Amino acid sequence: MSHSILITNATVYTPSRRLEAAAVRLCGSRIAAVAPAAELHAEPGEELLDAGGLVLAPGFIDLQLNGGFGHDFTRDPQTMWPVAAQLPRYGVTGFLPTIVTSPPQTVVRAQEIVRRQPHSSKGAAPLGLHVEGPFLSPAKKGAHNRDHLRAPRGSLVEGWTPSTGVRLVTLAPELPGALDLVRTLRQNDVVVSAGHSLATYEEALAGFRAGVTYGTHLFNAMPPLHHRRPGLAGALLAAGDVCAGLIADGVHVHPALVRFVWHLLGPRRLTLVTDAMAALGMPPGQYHLGDHSVAVDEQRAALPDGTLAGSILSLDQALRNLIQFSNCSTGEALQTITSTPAAILGLGEQKGRIAPGYDADLTLLTSDLNIRATFVAGEKVYEHHTLTAD
Repeated sequence: MSHSILITNATVYTPSRRLEAAAVRLCGSRIAAVAPAAELHAEPGEELLDAGGLVLAPGFIDLQLNGGFGHDFTRDPQTMWPVAAQLPRYGVTGFLPTIVTSPPQTVVRAQEIVRRQPHSSKGAAPLGLHVEGPFLSPAKKGAHNRDHLRAPRGSLVEGWTPSTGVRLVTLAPELPGALDLVRTLRQNDVVVSAGHSLATYEEALAGFRAGVTYGTHLFNAMPPLHHRRPGLAGALLAAGDVCAGLIADGVHVHPALVRFVWHLLGPRRLTLVTDAMAALGMPPGQYHLGDHSVAVDEQRAALPDGTLAGSILSLDQALRNLIQFSNCSTGEALQTITSTPAAILGLGEQKGRIAPGYDADLTLLTSDLNIRATFVAGEKVYEHHTLTAD
């Protein structure tokens, strides 16, 4: 018989609606029931967790994570597993290990690793790779190694599918051959994102028509928004059916622009991402992002020339920042790291919501949105030293 947990007396965000004094039953790896707490009672042998005063939300999903806790996925893809074990402290239950521009064999190795979870591994679930590059504009390479950039060619993405470990690819749509590559990837059910790009507004729209459905870290590694040359940033903001990722750390994008983007995109088109690198969860010092050595202080990660090289942002802090910067509601903000990224990945029927039949990936938070416990596939994989509400 599957292990059963009843979480009761919680404020539940499904996240499309808020339920006060509600209960959620987890049976095995799935959510079995959601109802008012007065209507769901513990069954014999069932674990009972009284969450009085706490918030229960779907587990958080990060679509762009380069590493953390001293580990860089591009240098050693095997480290995605120790990182996955620690991510639940930030409420993260699913993520895309991100491989930056590197030799082809690095992606092949990462594909092998992401499909073979060690039996002893417990923590956030890698949902497939985010391959960021090598089809990027040299003029907007950011912290990517120019020596590994490549022109778009179908042979370089042969066999890239979700079933072989590749879930999302970032490329520059203006490059010769990029639109054909977009179509190939979309035929293989890979999500294609525009980023690290000099695309004009018209070139970006051509990318959207070819199958680009997402934008990588809006405003970063693309020309600034100009009133006569809106470029990729303007296209992402104006397109009604394309989503965009945003690094809401107050460093990559000014809080005023975060508020502006929020009012344009809202919770169904905006996803918060961390773009965090090896220094996530670590003290200031020198860390790696791919081939580069990166200097990290209390606020940012940068190359010697000042180029930002990922972030040190956690996803729960991004959530709190969005609410502070935009004055949006908790329920709206939660959608940007739960139901919206799940839908982008084509997983909206199993992840990102609290409803019967969905995966039992859940995050328990205080009223001020600090993490108290995290559940992955119905198992508690992180618990703060106390579950007492603040």
